[in-house]
Order: sequence, then structure tokens, then C-alpha cells
Amino acid sequence: MESLFRSVTGANPNPSDYEEIEFWSNPERTGWLTKQGEYIRTWRRRWFILKQGKLLWFKDPSSVTRAAIPRGVVSVAECLTVKGAEDVINKPFAFELSTSRDTMYFIADSEKEKEEWINSIGRSIVQHSRSVTDSETL
Repeated sequence: MESLFRSVTGANPNPSDYEEIEFWSNPERTGWLTKQGEYIRTWRRRWFILKQGKLLWFKDPSSVTRAAIPRGVVSVAECLTVKGAEDVINKPFAFELSTSRDTMYFIADSEKEKEEWINSIGRSIVQHSRSVTDSETL
């Protein structure tokens, strides 16, 4: 898997990561979040959509159409934790999303929004994480 940062920062997301998802219709959650870029470490406000175990982002809500290409896609099945991170980056309403290799930071517009995103992404991680198969049991 590409790094979490690379997949979320819009470095040409792989169409197979989102082509089966009708992200423009009935998403589980949508809203503005501010995220930090991987290479140019500026904070940018983006429109996020959570649907079917994928966290996708776009420049703004008007760019979300059937023909749209997301600027980035993260499979929540690859994520291990989502939790508050105000004390880590010293910004209010911050939270982090982590895989075994990377951590990405987001800033919500309020404490309520932060908690709602953490809860929504957390539920999605549980629903879409790979379950233990018979071949993996000890």
C-alpha cells in the first residue's frame, strides 16, 4: 500500500480505490476538515466524504460529482487508530488517523465536529477491518 500521506494528499489516487463507490450519493459522513500536506507542509481546508470504508477528499463540495476524481483516498481498513491530537500538534479540534507506518493529522471546525469525525471513522475502521481468518488462527 502507498503511504497514508501519499494516498490522502492526492498523489494520483488509484481509480480502483474508489471506482466502485458512489461517493456522490448518500455518504455516511461529509464535512470540512483541514489537513496538512505531505510535501508542502501547509494546512489546507478540504471537503471530506466517508463512505463504504473509504475516506475521500475533494477541493470543495461543488466538485463532488459522478465524474469527479477524488484528490485523495484512504482505506480505513488500513487504519489502526483515530484519536484526538490537540496536544500533539498544538491546535484545537485536531485528531489523528494512523496506520502501522504513517500518521495523518486533521483539524475540525469545532469540538463537536472533531468527536463526530472520530466516532464515524472509528466505526468504519471496525466495520471494514480485516477479520481473522482460519488460516491466521494459532
